[in-house]
Amino acid sequence: QVQLVESGGGLVQAGGSLRLSCTASGRTISTYVVGWFRQTPGKEREFVAAVRWSGGDTYYADYADSVKGRFAISRDNAKNTLYLQMNSLKPEDTAAYYCAADPHYSGSTPHGYSYWGQGTQVTVSE
Repeated sequence: QVQLVESGGGLVQAGGSLRLSCTASGRTISTYVVGWFRQTPGKEREFVAAVRWSGGDTYYADYADSVKGRFAISRDNAKNTLYLQMNSLKPEDTAAYYCAADPHYSGSTPHGYSYWGQGTQVTVSE
């Protein structure tokens, strides 16, 4: 089993930055697909970004169009931790952000991920 714990959410003004962290325990997730999703009340959980291991030291990152150029996903395997650097934040980025991990799934559908954190709230004010 993998346990995921997010941190780093908060309240920020539009144009500001936040960095979310997601620390895993239970297993090493260096070869897992790990990603970030977000959800607002009454809406489906949506894909934000993911990073996939392709062998050796090579990883590939994917982003939702809505965050490309503003958000950056990264991982520190030594710390078993995933990050999401969020810059140029907009009010529409306001959501609960969840990290997710899976040993095999490589898509962007939330149902494909086996492990989830509890979420951290990000609120962007005007």
